[in-house]
Amino acid sequence: MTAGENRSEGIVREYLLLGLRLGASMDGFVDSWFGDPALTRKVEAESPVAPAELARHATRLRAELPDSGLDPTRQRYLSAQLTALECAALRIAGTRMPFLQEVRCYFDVDISAGDPGQYAAAHDELAELLPGRGDLKTRLDAYYERNRIPADRLGRAVQRVSDELRPRARALFGLPAAERVDYEVVHGKPWNAFNRYLGGFHSKVALDDRAGHAIAALPILVTHEAYPGHHTDHCLKEAGLVVERGHAEQLITLVNTPQCLIAEGTAERAHTVLPGAGWGAWVAEILAAEGIHNDGDLAERVLTLVRRLLPARQDAAILLHDRGADPDEVVGYLERWLLLPDERARHMVDFLTDPLWRAYTVTYIEGDRLVGEWLAARPAHESAAERYLRLLREPLLPSDLRRELGET
Repeated sequence: MTAGENRSEGIVREYLLLGLRLGASMDGFVDSWFGDPALTRKVEAESPVAPAELARHATRLRAELPDSGLDPTRQRYLSAQLTALECAALRIAGTRMPFLQEVRCYFDVDISAGDPGQYAAAHDELAELLPGRGDLKTRLDAYYERNRIPADRLGRAVQRVSDELRPRARALFGLPAAERVDYEVVHGKPWNAFNRYLGGFHSKVALDDRAGHAIAALPILVTHEAYPGHHTDHCLKEAGLVVERGHAEQLITLVNTPQCLIAEGTAERAHTVLPGAGWGAWVAEILAAEGIHNDGDLAERVLTLVRRLLPARQDAAILLHDRGADPDEVVGYLERWLLLPDERARHMVDFLTDPLWRAYTVTYIEGDRLVGEWLAARPAHESAAERYLRLLREPLLPSDLRRELGET
């Protein structure tokens, strides 16, 4: 091994240790880790490292990158990640900073509030799709209730959709033969679904039993968490970047980083690539074999409109943390534009005020926007699947996508 290889591997090792130490400082910061267990044991045996020192460590590592011997792509990736880790450590240490600056450091993006006029237009279209008595929120809740999947049938329904998507994802993207996803249904979680990647091409996906409240949400859960979303993303990066090319920095996934924004944007757009347009009728046919019936075309149209309302979640974060809005005011904003009941709106505000997760909704909203625009801008000769495959194989950053889109 050359001196340059020693230096580059040393910096990557220090990056991994820094991520694990931040995880020891804030539970949940490490989303997945399947690297050397000796590094885990080392961190577990240490006395806690002060967050301010972790921030200084991130700064030092970033300064060492130009002389590291790493190729420019890996240097750019690690520099963006280390910028985020420095910011996260400073936040844990109690440093205050403007929210939009925090978002920029974490995710390599600038954000702004959405347009309520667009939400109102989506409301009008939903009202046409869901005629009946009561206001739109009441009619939408009634639609969800009519299309509820009982908790005791959720696991089987998800497995059926996953079994149909898996061979198609393998054919399109070349998944490793040994890959697999195990599903479990849990209760009382703050999320609908959660992918825990274990390494070795294996994921465990937990589904909250309320995730089946509407049939339309089910295929999006599977595409987001598994095929061709998070699980597929992890598998192809492990196979290509880690195993074939030795990019050990991909052994760890850390929240509040550019890596997460691209991953969540990729997962949010997964259903547009596989199964693609017309997925509602496709899923309805699969579920009919399980005795679960719905109007697939209507389900697809309703969910497409509801997704146009989701940027209101990012608006809520901006209102809370940038504009100093009262939490009750933000609850009212979410009730109005996202058509949420009071309890769900308050739960969302709780999530947005959690020290770890307060900015994370940006990964879904801005990630979806950026990845969606980048996919739509593909050359005429490139299919949607070919374009999407780059997201799965390459360590792309938000700045990479903006550059290709001609944005600053």
